[in-house]
Amino acid sequence: MSSSNPILAGKVALVTGASSGIGEATAAALAAAGAKVAIAARRADRLVALAGRIEQAGGKALAIEADIARGSDIAGMVDKVVSEWGRLDILVNNAGVMLLAPTAEADLDDWRRMIELNLIGLIGTTKAALPHLKASRGHIVNVSSVAGRVANPGASGYAATKFGVVAFSESLRREVYADKVRVTVIEPGLVRTELGDHITNAEYKAGLDHRLATMEALTAEDIANAILYAVSQPPRVNVNEILIRPTDQER
Repeated sequence: MSSSNPILAGKVALVTGASSGIGEATAAALAAAGAKVAIAARRADRLVALAGRIEQAGGKALAIEADIARGSDIAGMVDKVVSEWGRLDILVNNAGVMLLAPTAEADLDDWRRMIELNLIGLIGTTKAALPHLKASRGHIVNVSSVAGRVANPGASGYAATKFGVVAFSESLRREVYADKVRVTVIEPGLVRTELGDHITNAEYKAGLDHRLATMEALTAEDIANAILYAVSQPPRVNVNEILIRPTDQER
């Protein structure tokens, strides 16, 4: 993807959860800005298709099939990026699931899945990438949610993971600022993506579908633009937090 002003030229980025939605849009935006982009997710066919689109537009992409709920996949993913391109400058921790249900009816396996992917996987990926990011004075972007600030009924497990992402991000920032590593947490409101497709509770799935049908939700590209803004600032500027809601969204 060519640009008259490739603001991320020479940078190497890794985006998790890149097979759809925010991750897919972010990978395309970073590539268009000149970065080499490693795209990771479980759905290899979608990654290959995305890599093809990026390269057809003049960018550089590396598709990596990985499940960040597995520690061995995390290590292999990071190693593959560094072995292919020699460095890592930007990590976008985007992979996650949202499984809504009232606490009394929630499936504990759903909660475990959210904790393993949304929180433990994000922390594990960050830990594996951190030596390389310290070497490059890089940037970590953690995708949280408005649910990391406002805990609504039916989202107790999901909100717990996203509050955790916000807390982890701030603690991490204070650990690595002296290494010139920047940390940004992105907190989107309602975005029109596949995130809600896996909700098995009929009432909460219908509620989400109704909200999407009755408001102008954010697009994945809106969030990708916010991420691009954060990572393209001068090294002296650390955009710590971006909370971004649709204009139509109250909470």
